[in-house]
Amino acid sequence: MIVEEVPAALDGQRLDRIVALIGDISRSDAAKTIADGGVSVDGEPAPSGKIRLVEGQRVEVDPAKYPVTELPGPEVGIEFGVVHEDEHVIVVDKPPGLVVHPGAGNLTGTLANGLLHRFPDIIDVGDRMRPGIVHRLDAGSSGLLVVARTQESADRLIEQFADHSATRVYDAMVWGVPDAPHGIIDAPLGRSKGDPLRMAVVADGRPSRTDYQVVGSYSEPALVSRLECRLETGRTHQIRVHLSSINHPLLGDPTYGQRRPNLGLDRPFLHAAQLQFVHPGTGERVTHHSPLAPDLQAWLDELKV
Repeated sequence: MIVEEVPAALDGQRLDRIVALIGDISRSDAAKTIADGGVSVDGEPAPSGKIRLVEGQRVEVDPAKYPVTELPGPEVGIEFGVVHEDEHVIVVDKPPGLVVHPGAGNLTGTLANGLLHRFPDIIDVGDRMRPGIVHRLDAGSSGLLVVARTQESADRLIEQFADHSATRVYDAMVWGVPDAPHGIIDAPLGRSKGDPLRMAVVADGRPSRTDYQVVGSYSEPALVSRLECRLETGRTHQIRVHLSSINHPLLGDPTYGQRRPNLGLDRPFLHAAQLQFVHPGTGERVTHHSPLAPDLQAWLDELKV
């Protein structure tokens, strides 16, 4: 179940548009989901997608009610690495550019489709639109993602991401050099009041914390720094928005990069390098690592930084 409060940016908008945004589905599918009883507002079934909501109202969306025609199916030829697999979990090394699961505009060719081909047993695990997938990784980012193979594993992993006991460490390159070599960005995130498709630091947003450590700084090709970022929460675009908010946006970020040159990068310099969680089958805390993605490593090698 997806639960959101209507942010200020969507005050006065129609319910079907709000559901499309928070559910990452098309407007028409949002309308169908509402018609099929998959959406409630303030605890009551939504009568129509045409109603307009106000800031603070609570919207609940049941992904199980999404139109069946858009459920992901197995696809061959979708490339991704597998760092670890057992009867409980799969740890994936996602390449950049691969969308994690189907959504508006991306109905096929996703990681979910590739996973269903290689691991068909996950088809009934969790959300039907996101089989086995328990946390997010931006399409433009690369690195580690854990996938559940059983419902019990999914439930235990979701709990860990919710209580922040599962930890993720990212390798990032940003513009400039932060004043403090180590810091915590503690700033609430929500949808931008100027553009609901973007995230931003907003007073009424959800609590969000990013811990960063400067591990290197360089004067060529520009004054830039390499950071190790640890997520204490897992909001949409969190690292990208937080770093931009302190005026150190990611190199190559087309959305939050403050219109700075890309320096030869065609995607944000962000890689999920480490993932740690309690294994749902053994109860042991495990750590998985991923070397820097080949495209980012090639960029570094070319610049000799």
